Amino acid sequence: MSDPTPEPAPSAAPSPLLGLPGAVSGDGTDAAVAAHYGSFNTEQRSLARGEGFVDLSHRGVVRVSGPDRLPWLHSLTTQHLESLRPGEPSIALVLSPQGHVEHAAYVVDDGEALTAHVEPGAAGPLVDLLERMRFMMRVEVADVTDELAVCWRPVTGGSADVARPTSLTEGKYDLVPRDQLEQYAAAAGPACGMWAFEALRIARGEPRLGLDTDHRTIPNEVGWIETAVHLEKGCYRGQETVARVHNLGRPPRRLTLLHLDGSDNRLPAREGVVTLDGRQVGVVGTSARHHELGPVALGLLKRNVPVDAQLDVDGLPATQEVLVDPEVGLHFRAR
Repeated sequence: MSDPTPEPAPSAAPSPLLGLPGAVSGDGTDAAVAAHYGSFNTEQRSLARGEGFVDLSHRGVVRVSGPDRLPWLHSLTTQHLESLRPGEPSIALVLSPQGHVEHAAYVVDDGEALTAHVEPGAAGPLVDLLERMRFMMRVEVADVTDELAVCWRPVTGGSADVARPTSLTEGKYDLVPRDQLEQYAAAAGPACGMWAFEALRIARGEPRLGLDTDHRTIPNEVGWIETAVHLEKGCYRGQETVARVHNLGRPPRRLTLLHLDGSDNRLPAREGVVTLDGRQVGVVGTSARHHELGPVALGLLKRNVPVDAQLDVDGLPATQEVLVDPEVGLHFRAR
């Protein structure tokens, strides 16, 4: 349960939107953007009502162009990208040969190029990997983080076909020319910070690579089978592991939403130990204060932990809400 993936590095350049009234910068991975603009609870409620936007301009952005881009990326990733329609957002993973998640990208194609945004600091390593895989394909790969910034805004009318909402059903990612961020903010406001965005993301059960995962994480463990893996496509690196665990129906670990006791005015440390009856059964990832649920966190637990067991999370009592069924795959049918 140890040896986590190193936390992604924060981007070097602070966002110009840190100059907005009330902006307080984040820390760690999210240091380059605002944690909040005065009241993270008010900002959460704004987003929940479908209002405002979130500055995610610290995320890395990669552009892949050329006539072979979609079939090439289809062959390298977990997602069915060969028939991706212009403007249709998706999530794609790049796995190691052993099936461990190396990159998680939110992608969209405009008919001429595919743009992917990834965790802060991850664009360069993704470009390096793709360049090594290019061979004779007619594609061009570029890190365009300095040109394009990512923002997220909520939308209404999410898909009823999705059992649990994700950022792709709850909101829309906008790719904004970096020199137009301030104009975008003026039109899309009110500005809402990362604390608000993270609280809603955690409540959705949506993991962040490197923060809620480690170097051994496979898609089956964290709920990415439903959103980022196409089970009927052809071969890709790491597919054998994904298929084997899916067919067996029992991933080694499972992502869980932890409802924390709020009597102690603190949140658990990332990578804090999760215990049951004094023995370690997992680690905690990201945590936040939700405006309705109270303090919540994502934890990666051993599969055989009883789903109704009360846990100790870095010294805080917590109950579980199942995100990944311990028997996932046994009663799941490929779409």
